[in-house]
Amino acid sequence: MSSAATDVAQPAESAQSAKARQAAELASTGASTGDAAWVGTNVQGTSGPSGPDSGSRGPATDYSGFPLVGAKHPWRWVGTAAVALGVVAIAWSLATNPRWEWGVVAQWFTAQSVVNGLLETLKLTAISGLLGFVLGFILALMRLSASPLLVSVSWTFSWIFRSTPLLVQMLLWYNLGYLYEKISLGIPFTDVRFFEVQTTTLISQFAAAVLGLTLNQAAYSAEIIRGGILSVDQGQLEAAVALGIPAWRRSTRIVLPQAMRAILPTAFNEIIGLVKGTSIVYVLAYSELFYTVQVIYNRTQQVLPLLLVATLWYVVITSVLSVFQYYIERHYSKGAVRTLPLTPLQKARKFFATHAEATNRARSPR
Repeated sequence: MSSAATDVAQPAESAQSAKARQAAELASTGASTGDAAWVGTNVQGTSGPSGPDSGSRGPATDYSGFPLVGAKHPWRWVGTAAVALGVVAIAWSLATNPRWEWGVVAQWFTAQSVVNGLLETLKLTAISGLLGFVLGFILALMRLSASPLLVSVSWTFSWIFRSTPLLVQMLLWYNLGYLYEKISLGIPFTDVRFFEVQTTTLISQFAAAVLGLTLNQAAYSAEIIRGGILSVDQGQLEAAVALGIPAWRRSTRIVLPQAMRAILPTAFNEIIGLVKGTSIVYVLAYSELFYTVQVIYNRTQQVLPLLLVATLWYVVITSVLSVFQYYIERHYSKGAVRTLPLTPLQKARKFFATHAEATNRARSPR
């Protein structure tokens, strides 16, 4: 038995001496040149730096004297230069081509007739958007209810108004007097009438425009709101029910705030589309922005400058709506992100503060 123990201990001693030689070589080469190296001298036979009996580490290398060199991105600079060149070329063309007639654009941009048409566009957007989303919210709740009749009516409404073009709906509502000469309110299936009026008197150009835009918007809004509500985790509702929270508070304080994060981006897309969709009301000869511009350029024959006036006003409206969208989404992102995203003003302040600090650090003597 003693001979066997001697045979086993001999390789261990040779391995130990080999590790000692390796440590000595590393100490004589790596430590003298300043390279960080760990020396794995293992007494108990466990090798490597992660072992319980790992050897002592050498001194860490001091990198404070090394210069910091930023990563180079040549293709990013090439792409930036190409895009900048394209932007400058477009801007130069817009500024130097006399056929744009910027003087005519400036003349008509704030003309009283154009401003009146702009106000009518905003009025149509506000009324149709508000009524459309209210009706869409009701239709979404009907679609999510347990009543087969409510579900069927909501589904049919969305199916019909999403299947027909908005232009067709406008013309149909404007010509409703051909189908029904009078519109009355009373007890159904009896001769009792509380209110009765001629359809052509009730359905004016403005009424037909609001009716068509509202019902079309409600059909899309119902699906947007329903999708947002369904995006909320069902387990949260079950937990709220288990805590005894009333149904109304569950809907207004738990479901809707979370659903708004999914609803808002698409809802604002619909509102922006509604702003531009009001231009289709020109078929009813209603004096909104696009119809007013048409009347002017038919008289003056300055087509492109007047179309550019309408385009610039639509850009202004959608830009303002985009700003509102940013701040409203930022408000409803509370609880979904750890820190709220910076506002444009906060981003600008941070940018200038960072660059000022970097400039001061570069100018200060070392």
